[in-house]
Amino acid sequence: MTTSTGSSRRPAPAGPDPAQFRVHVVTQAIRLFSEFGYESTTVEQIAAAAGVSRRTFFRQFRSKEDVIFADHESLLERVAEYLAGDFDDPWAATCEAAKLVFGHFRDRRELAVWRYRVVQRVPALRDRELVTTYRYERLFTDYLRSAVPAEKPVRIVSFAAAMTATHNFLLRAMIRGDETATAERLEQELLEVRRTFGVVPGNGGAAQPVVPAARPAVTVVTYPADLTPAEVAEQVRLQLEGGTPKG
Repeated sequence: MTTSTGSSRRPAPAGPDPAQFRVHVVTQAIRLFSEFGYESTTVEQIAAAAGVSRRTFFRQFRSKEDVIFADHESLLERVAEYLAGDFDDPWAATCEAAKLVFGHFRDRRELAVWRYRVVQRVPALRDRELVTTYRYERLFTDYLRSAVPAEKPVRIVSFAAAMTATHNFLLRAMIRGDETATAERLEQELLEVRRTFGVVPGNGGAAQPVVPAARPAVTVVTYPADLTPAEVAEQVRLQLEGGTPKG
């Protein structure tokens, strides 16, 4: 039994997590867009499906176009926070950040499929998607410019573009149902990108020139035109074994 009125009061329940709340509204909006069409779905319908008021919707989102890409905003913040860490290999860190993005949409594949279908039907949304994609690439570029300031800018820009394109190719393949588009495959392909740019594991993150594999030696043999095929073969054998071909 309490001895004072104040001590008997229960603390006010915490409100919903803002990030989770936004994801909830985004999910309901994209589901409606996928079922009924982007143009036909109203803000009132989205708010009702999400269990919020129209006023609450507009406190969080400026428009229907904003809501369809709103989870990218939270994801971009997560990527930026990840890259703010201390890494021995900045090139590998950007690849890990790309894998973080892939994992996010792999775990929410149904939502990604709905959005993909909606975006493909609305040209304005396709343009917005391109802008969003560029924001990830720019985030990677800015990070690498800060992390490896001695590196040539063109190499940084090229690396970020290649890495982003590789990620996006496999992400779309995964969304379309390609069972080979896995996180493991993404890791392998990103490693190939690093090898192409000469920023491979074990060199402390410093860019190194790619050394081409040694090519087998080519032996050139000259022989008289009147030799038989068997005699030509013998000439080649002698040359390879270090003997003296017959002239």
